Amino acid sequence: MSRRKAKPPEKVVRCAIYTRKSVARGLEQEFNSLDAQRDACAQYIQSQKAAGWRALPESYDDGGFTGANTDRPALERLLADIEAGEVDCMVVYKVDRLSRSLMDFAKLLALFDQKDVTFVSTTQNFNTRNSMGRLPLNILLSFAQFEREMIAERPRDKMAAARRKGHFLGGPPVLGYDLAPGEARLVVNSQEAQRVLA
Repeated sequence: MSRRKAKPPEKVVRCAIYTRKSVARGLEQEFNSLDAQRDACAQYIQSQKAAGWRALPESYDDGGFTGANTDRPALERLLADIEAGEVDCMVVYKVDRLSRSLMDFAKLLALFDQKDVTFVSTTQNFNTRNSMGRLPLNILLSFAQFEREMIAERPRDKMAAARRKGHFLGGPPVLGYDLAPGEARLVVNSQEAQRVLA
């Protein structure tokens, strides 16, 4: 009678799903953007079931938080769980859901490496287990940071152009000027201007 070898126990890969949405608008809907992200990540984890991947029951959802920094309550909880050794893999829908800052992302990747945590983006097919997975990830993140910086520059450029055209952008007028009645421009206050010139 031949004895079958016992199957080695399957290594469970504990997967944390992280979701983020920049604005709170729409989060009150029954199925919102965070739900859609979580659902896509859960399906991806399910597709890796044969490799032992299992989604953790904990929800790490940051609704109404920017990706420009890491000051987010759910992300802080997730990082604490990673530090405690309770997570093997972090799964996001897209890279920019985790961060839009190259510096912050590099710090997070360093923590993941230190704690032997894999980072996976389901829609962009990135996996930090190897260097080939890291290269396109870093390139994509550079573009995400560039886009964030461009978005921030647009209002500054618009305000600078408005100032050059003499438009007043708010606040109390500086000494020597008054706000023209019914207009968004400054006019010289001759009495105050004398004090300024003196």
